[in-house]
Amino acid sequence: MLKQISVFLPNKPGILAEFTKVLLQNNINMRAISVADTADYGILRIIVDKVDDCIKILKTNNYLVSVTEVIAVEVPDKPGGLHQITKILGDVDVNIEYLYSTILKEKAIIVLRVDDIKKAANILKTKGLKLLDSMNS
Repeated sequence: MLKQISVFLPNKPGILAEFTKVLLQNNINMRAISVADTADYGILRIIVDKVDDCIKILKTNNYLVSVTEVIAVEVPDKPGGLHQITKILGDVDVNIEYLYSTILKEKAIIVLRVDDIKKAANILKTKGLKLLDSMNS
């Protein structure tokens, strides 16, 4: 399981550039990112290479931060990879609250927030899928 950092940002021009500059200045590498927005704010979700450092840096810079455990599943980068995961979890009544993906070393990585993380992790492992405990190279 991985720690995902969520950051609440005002939905205004330049705010994302300010945020990414803080990461750049502190040598924090984003491995995956998702942004959801409303009219007034956005929720930025990231997986980074140095989680604890990133959290400390963001809090020091007055960002509103929360940390959530997520599952990152490696699948072949070809049609059907996501379906395999959604079918397995659906069959055991694990609800996927949200997901996003990235590519790492020519493999698709599906990042999932689910309602029962332990059950999901166990079933995915028993089905032979590789779960990542980090996304560092």
